[in-house]
Amino acid sequence: MFILRHGETLWNVEGRMQGGLDSPLTERGRAQALQQGALLRRAGAEGLPVYSSPQGRAVETARLAMPGAGPILDQRLREIGMGDWQGLSFDEIRRTTPGVAADSGSFYWKFAAPGGERLEEMLLRLKGFRAEVPEDAIVVTHGVSAQLLRGLVLGLDIAGMDALDDRQGVVWLCDRQGERMLAP
Repeated sequence: MFILRHGETLWNVEGRMQGGLDSPLTERGRAQALQQGALLRRAGAEGLPVYSSPQGRAVETARLAMPGAGPILDQRLREIGMGDWQGLSFDEIRRTTPGVAADSGSFYWKFAAPGGERLEEMLLRLKGFRAEVPEDAIVVTHGVSAQLLRGLVLGLDIAGMDALDDRQGVVWLCDRQGERMLAP
């Protein structure tokens, strides 16, 4: 399974939590998506089905990376719902909720958002996706979604999933034997 995180967005640059909201890809984000497409073609992934989160930033990444593939939109690939924290910056969240987000490099704090999605809920929807989708596929999703999905493919526990890199502009080739990062 080839797993991609969407390209850089305006809110990524601003440090804002997108969650269920959306912001457009930046020029760099569009270039990252084109680069991901080149990586996929080099790896022989052309012709595989392309699944994408229905959120605009993922759909645009999928269309730029694999033009003409017509991504199959799947709600289960959407990013974590961050409730009241959607649209806020990391600093704004820390100011309004003291003690939360002590480690911005971990995803655990994101599951504490008031009105947001919980880890168990997100894992359940991604397990459902994983059970129904062929292993030979391209999947375009988001930061936390990609970490959890990759962890499911790799058979990791939650701590192992949290430790996975969530960078943009690369492709993760995952199977039960491990994962390999495809980068320029």
